[in-house]
Amino acid sequence: MEETIVGTEAAQIPQQRGESLLDTAVRYVEERHWDVFPGTWLEAVDGLQCCSCGDASCPAPGAHPARPDWATQATGSATVARRMWQKQPTASILLPTGRTFDALSVPESAGFLALARMERMELTLGPVTLTPDRRMHFLVLPGAAAKVPDLVRTLGWTPSSLRLTPLGEGGYVAAPPTRFGSRGAVQWARRPTHANRWLPDAEELVSPLAYACGRDR
Repeated sequence: MEETIVGTEAAQIPQQRGESLLDTAVRYVEERHWDVFPGTWLEAVDGLQCCSCGDASCPAPGAHPARPDWATQATGSATVARRMWQKQPTASILLPTGRTFDALSVPESAGFLALARMERMELTLGPVTLTPDRRMHFLVLPGAAAKVPDLVRTLGWTPSSLRLTPLGEGGYVAAPPTRFGSRGAVQWARRPTHANRWLPDAEELVSPLAYACGRDR
C-alpha cells in the first residue's frame, strides 16, 4: 500500500519548493486530466494575510471561488489554465467535483483512522487531500454524491450525524499547495501517482469511513 503524507514512492505530481501555482495547475490538467479553476487569493493588509474577497471573517481565506459563475470557468485545457493563472498568479487552485471525480469529506481525525483501516483491508484508494481546516477529502468516481446518503443509512447512520459529506456536481475541493490564510496549505495525505490514477467507487470506502466517523464522534 502507499504511504500517507510522506510516501516514499515518487509522486506523479511532485511537490516542489518554488514551483508556481500556475505550473501546478497545469500539471493537474496535463497529468491527471482534472478540470481546474482559479479561486480567491491572499493579500497582505496591515501585515495580515487577508482574502481577496474582502470579507474580514472569511472562513476559507484565499481558498474559495472568486466569482459566482466559477463552474463555467473550470477548464480541462492546459492552455486556458495557463492563461488564467498568468492573469492572477497567486490565485488558489480549485478542482470542481462532479466531473472527473467526486469527493468524500470527513474530519481529519476520522480520515486518518479510516486510512489505517483501509490499508489493513487492502482497499484501493485514490488521492486524498488534507486541509488546514482539519478536513480530509477522499477522491472517488463521479456519482458518489447521489448514492452516499443511502449507503450510509443502510449502515445505520445519517450523513449529518457522521459529518461525512459527499461533494458532487456544484462542489469543489482546494488542491495543494493552496493556502488557507495563515493556517497553512492544503497537502496530499495520499499523493496522485500512476498507481492510483483509477479511482475507487464510493461503495468501497463508505463503510470504513462511516465506522471511523462514528468512532470519532
